[in-house]
Amino acid sequence: MTRVLADSFGSAADRSARLDRLEDWTGRDLHGRAAEAERAEREATEAGDVAARMRARLIRADIAERTGELRPAAEAMWRINEWAHAEGHRYLIARSHLLLGRTYRNLGDVAALLDHAVAAVEALPDEVPPRRRLPYVVKYADALTETGSIAAARERYRQAEVLARYSADIRDRIMVLNNHAYAEYLAGDPQRAWAVVRRMRVLAAAHGHALDPNDLDTVASVQIALGRHAEAEQTVLAAIAAYPDGPQEADALPEFLLTLAVTRRLGGDPAAAQATLDECRAQCEAHGHQEILVRVMQEQAELYAARGDHARAFEEHKRFHAAEKEVQSEAREAQARNRQALFEVNEARQEAERFREQARRDPLTGLRNRRFVDENLPGLIEQGTRTGVPLWVALFDLDHFKQVNDVCTHEAGDRVLTAVARLLSDAATEAGFAARLGGEEFLLVVSGMDGATVTAHLDRVRQAVAAYPWSPVTGDLAVTISAGVAGARPGSDQADLLARADAQLYRAKRGGRNRVCREMPPDTVGEPDSSTRSGDGPMEAACSAVSPPSP
Repeated sequence: MTRVLADSFGSAADRSARLDRLEDWTGRDLHGRAAEAERAEREATEAGDVAARMRARLIRADIAERTGELRPAAEAMWRINEWAHAEGHRYLIARSHLLLGRTYRNLGDVAALLDHAVAAVEALPDEVPPRRRLPYVVKYADALTETGSIAAARERYRQAEVLARYSADIRDRIMVLNNHAYAEYLAGDPQRAWAVVRRMRVLAAAHGHALDPNDLDTVASVQIALGRHAEAEQTVLAAIAAYPDGPQEADALPEFLLTLAVTRRLGGDPAAAQATLDECRAQCEAHGHQEILVRVMQEQAELYAARGDHARAFEEHKRFHAAEKEVQSEAREAQARNRQALFEVNEARQEAERFREQARRDPLTGLRNRRFVDENLPGLIEQGTRTGVPLWVALFDLDHFKQVNDVCTHEAGDRVLTAVARLLSDAATEAGFAARLGGEEFLLVVSGMDGATVTAHLDRVRQAVAAYPWSPVTGDLAVTISAGVAGARPGSDQADLLARADAQLYRAKRGGRNRVCREMPPDTVGEPDSSTRSGDGPMEAACSAVSPPSP
């Protein structure tokens, strides 16, 4: 694996394929995976491939979380999740939710696990092949199991089985059945779990596949629940024999040994059970598996009782309870620290989001500002020209606004600007927005209207401004507004579109103010302009206006 991944990154397709393999990495060499992910991020950065860089960074966050670096891992996962949402990158939305779900699961928050699992499945793009869709559906099913929804989980496991048939690797199909069997075991239905185990064994035999230790551990757990202790012992022995050959968690071997001790005790061989338990204890003490060591104490008490040594059983049981409380206390403290770390991450993330939002709002009017325009208008222009949905920008400017400030004070001017902003905000369409560009200049972006409709719509805005009850603010001084309108067309960019709208605004000002002038489509250039006068409705024309108000 490492040698293959060490090949240089070439095209975007090459980078994507190698990142696929890094995401699917099943080896135990986390250091090697981290080094490859770091290299992938560096080379994606050099290639200017932002999405690949984010994927590589998410792999590094995955590794950091697995090695206990919870806070930086969670921060990175959330940042990538937010970037993916902002960019509409559905695969990274799904992938980040999948990893965030595991992070919260490790803190015991199964509700958050389910929320993230659902979000991951919903965000996954349709073009993702079945083999890569499989882990998302399985994790969704696992989350449903942990939240007590076994009936819903069964349906998801069935869906996962269908997806697994598209994989050339039999281990994918085995994985689905193993997780399903263990889910039924956790749900307290060993008979149903055994039916799934039998299917898993038949499938493995048909393909000449030897079940790996984790699969065998599931089989043994179900056998113990069914009282098949002799069979369970043989199964666990097979798991221990296969242990060095496959990728396992660090505590897998002591877990297997503890299960073997239990099966031997239940099978009526306390001497063999004691020898196995001693070996398990030695493994736990040598490698610091404190939680398993506590369960070793519990099993030791059971063994003493099975041999009739009730005094030692009682003493060992007291030791077990004391150790269990200590481990639980340490676990709660660690969980509290981790929860606090995640809380701080979320607080910082939300605070940063508030700052980002404030930085894109005009503080006086609450409208979007020029920074927001520069970040969002180009994308709307591109989308409109690509989809053929009309997109218009209207530049509004208050007529003779300097008089308001000079005659009525700047405070009155601010009140006028705020009121006009509200009227413009009310006129914004769902796919558009209103913004203040500075001073008395505003922008309104409107989508989905033809030329006649947009002229009428914007002229109603002009009329609303003129008809607003300004006298409490400006006395006898009228407040009106002029607008210049231009539409996006193939080849348009933001600078071109705003320049054309500005030219129409200048035309409206030069034509007497208090009017809306719209750029005519190229095929109507040369048609005479016409305007609406007081009492007339807006016409399909370059400009619409009313008679200037009486002084």
